[in-house]
Amino acid sequence: MAEPYSRVFFGDRIVDADQAKLGVATSAMLYGLSVYTVFPVQVDGGTRSVFRLADHFQRLVESCKIIGIDRFAGEWDFERFAAATRELVAENDPQRDVFVRASVHVDESIPGTRVRGCGITVSMFVYDAVPIVPQDGMRLKTSQWRRIPDDAIPSRAKVNGAYVNSVLAKQDAIDAGYDDAIFLDTQGHVCELSAANIFLVRGGTVVTPDVSSDILDGINRRTILTLAAEDGIPVVERAVDLTELYIADEVFVTGTSAGVSPVIEVDGRAVGDGRPGPISGALRKRHTAALRTDVEHGWVTPI
Repeated sequence: MAEPYSRVFFGDRIVDADQAKLGVATSAMLYGLSVYTVFPVQVDGGTRSVFRLADHFQRLVESCKIIGIDRFAGEWDFERFAAATRELVAENDPQRDVFVRASVHVDESIPGTRVRGCGITVSMFVYDAVPIVPQDGMRLKTSQWRRIPDDAIPSRAKVNGAYVNSVLAKQDAIDAGYDDAIFLDTQGHVCELSAANIFLVRGGTVVTPDVSSDILDGINRRTILTLAAEDGIPVVERAVDLTELYIADEVFVTGTSAGVSPVIEVDGRAVGDGRPGPISGALRKRHTAALRTDVEHGWVTPI
């Protein structure tokens, strides 16, 4: 398990990690009332760059808006966010690729179950870019726990407290000897993993659950859709049945912390021939290259 680097951004400045503390009576602690995003920082010799930094900032803004955290957009703009990222990474001086987790916490003490007008604290910390899932072939189990629907806790907002749902699903999968869980929605359609989007390939077409399927509209998901389309690979976004995964030629997942990872087994059934497939392999190479060298889309920000 990766450990945070020693210097973190907290409030409005860089402090030692042990000084970045929220009170036990804050809404962030009492109700999990924080939102977050995680983005990668690539380190190549003396240069460092961030992938799709503006999109990650926008996700924080949108998550706050959905949940009703109304002070973040007024107090933070992209330039301030980028400057804080730059300062944080420079302070920690990583020598290898890292992730940055940025969060907006509601720090009001005992306000009751409300959010508008409450104070916030922004935190950011750095940790080694260790993938959260196997990269050479995952084994997945359909979860007994259903994905929280959009009309309960919206999946397109990355709300810390909602990840109890993901913990329940993934721990059950690990206990059963699998790597991760597949969430279904209340109608039985495929949503995503505990913390990654899912794709299948059949007949040369890439298929993924659409954004109305109680999924996170993932930034890396969007990246794969763009790269596949540019490579002439047909892409379809729609509702996906679980049994489609059983008969797929390939299955793979995406996410900042998951990368592009092939799936070789679902519910005890081999995917395709039980080995990573060519389309997911090609998209993985394209994605890896885009993380560091993208120019065409403006996805890479030097810091």
